[in-house]
Amino acid sequence: MTVNDLDIDDLKAGLADGSILLVDVREPHEFAAGHIPGAVSRPLSQFDPAELPSEPGKRVVFSCAAGVRSRHALAFAQAAGLPIDSHYVGGFKDWAMRGEPISFD
Repeated sequence: MTVNDLDIDDLKAGLADGSILLVDVREPHEFAAGHIPGAVSRPLSQFDPAELPSEPGKRVVFSCAAGVRSRHALAFAQAAGLPIDSHYVGGFKDWAMRGEPISFD
Protein backbone atom coordinates (compact mmCIF):
# COMPACT_ATOMS: atom_id res chain seq x y z
CA MET A 1 0.00 0.00 0.00
CA THR A 2 1.24 3.48 -0.87
CA VAL A 3 0.71 6.04 1.89
CA ASN A 4 1.45 9.74 1.72
CA ASP A 5 1.16 11.22 5.23
CA LEU A 6 0.12 14.87 5.02
CA ASP A 7 0.64 17.14 8.00
CA ILE A 8 -1.46 20.15 8.93
CA ASP A 9 0.61 22.53 6.80
CA ASP A 10 0.19 20.31 3.72
CA LEU A 11 -3.55 20.09 4.35
CA LYS A 12 -4.03 23.81 4.93
CA ALA A 13 -2.09 24.65 1.76
CA GLY A 14 -4.12 22.19 -0.33
CA LEU A 15 -7.42 23.41 1.06
CA ALA A 16 -6.41 27.04 0.52
CA ASP A 17 -5.36 26.56 -3.10
CA GLY A 18 -8.27 24.23 -3.89
CA SER A 19 -6.10 21.24 -4.82
CA ILE A 20 -7.47 18.92 -2.10
CA LEU A 21 -10.89 17.31 -1.75
CA LEU A 22 -10.98 16.28 1.92
CA VAL A 23 -13.02 13.16 2.69
CA ASP A 24 -13.77 12.65 6.39
CA VAL A 25 -14.28 8.95 7.16
CA ARG A 26 -15.44 9.39 10.76
CA GLU A 27 -18.96 8.34 11.68
CA PRO A 28 -21.89 10.73 11.07
CA HIS A 29 -22.25 11.71 14.74
CA GLU A 30 -18.53 12.60 14.88
CA PHE A 31 -18.76 14.66 11.68
CA ALA A 32 -21.87 16.48 12.98
CA ALA A 33 -20.04 17.34 16.23
CA GLY A 34 -17.44 19.24 14.21
CA HIS A 35 -15.27 18.81 11.14
CA ILE A 36 -12.62 20.52 9.06
CA PRO A 37 -14.25 23.18 6.86
CA GLY A 38 -14.83 21.92 3.33
CA ALA A 39 -14.66 18.24 4.26
CA VAL A 40 -17.26 15.82 2.91
CA SER A 41 -18.51 12.90 4.98
CA ARG A 42 -18.07 9.30 3.83
CA PRO A 43 -18.15 7.12 6.99
CA LEU A 44 -15.75 4.19 7.01
CA SER A 45 -18.52 1.90 8.32
CA GLN A 46 -20.43 2.47 5.05
CA PHE A 47 -17.37 3.00 2.87
CA ASP A 48 -17.80 2.31 -0.83
CA PRO A 49 -14.90 3.43 -3.04
CA ALA A 50 -17.32 3.72 -5.97
CA GLU A 51 -19.21 6.47 -4.10
CA LEU A 52 -16.22 8.70 -3.42
CA PRO A 53 -16.66 12.26 -4.65
CA SER A 54 -14.55 13.45 -7.52
CA GLU A 55 -13.79 16.98 -8.59
CA PRO A 56 -11.60 17.73 -11.60
CA GLY A 57 -8.19 19.06 -10.59
CA LYS A 58 -8.51 17.96 -6.97
CA ARG A 59 -6.90 15.00 -5.26
CA VAL A 60 -8.82 13.08 -2.63
CA VAL A 61 -7.28 13.13 0.83
CA PHE A 62 -8.79 11.08 3.66
CA SER A 63 -9.13 12.31 7.23
CA CYS A 64 -10.49 10.79 10.43
CA ALA A 65 -10.02 11.47 14.14
CA ALA A 66 -6.33 10.59 14.47
CA GLY A 67 -5.08 8.96 11.26
CA VAL A 68 -6.07 5.31 11.77
CA ARG A 69 -9.38 5.02 9.92
CA SER A 70 -8.05 7.22 7.12
CA ARG A 71 -5.31 4.61 6.51
CA HIS A 72 -7.99 1.91 6.33
CA ALA A 73 -9.89 4.03 3.78
CA LEU A 74 -6.68 4.30 1.74
CA ALA A 75 -6.33 0.52 1.76
CA PHE A 76 -9.94 0.05 0.61
CA ALA A 77 -9.61 2.67 -2.13
CA GLN A 78 -6.32 1.26 -3.41
CA ALA A 79 -7.72 -2.30 -3.34
CA ALA A 80 -10.53 -0.99 -5.58
CA GLY A 81 -7.91 0.34 -8.00
CA LEU A 82 -8.28 4.02 -7.19
CA PRO A 83 -5.16 6.22 -7.37
CA ILE A 84 -5.64 7.68 -3.87
CA ASP A 85 -2.57 7.70 -1.66
CA SER A 86 -2.89 10.58 0.84
CA HIS A 87 -4.34 11.11 4.28
CA TYR A 88 -4.09 13.72 7.01
CA VAL A 89 -1.93 11.91 9.52
CA GLY A 90 -3.00 14.08 12.48
CA GLY A 91 -6.70 13.94 11.76
CA PHE A 92 -9.42 16.08 13.26
CA LYS A 93 -7.92 15.87 16.76
CA ASP A 94 -4.73 17.53 15.54
CA TRP A 95 -6.71 20.16 13.61
CA ALA A 96 -8.87 21.05 16.62
CA MET A 97 -5.98 20.94 19.10
CA ARG A 98 -4.15 23.56 17.03
CA GLY A 99 -7.12 25.92 17.20
CA GLU A 100 -8.03 25.73 13.52
CA PRO A 101 -11.60 26.62 12.43
CA ILE A 102 -14.28 23.96 12.80
CA SER A 103 -17.51 23.61 10.82
CA PHE A 104 -20.77 22.15 12.05
CA ASP A 105 -22.80 22.24 8.81
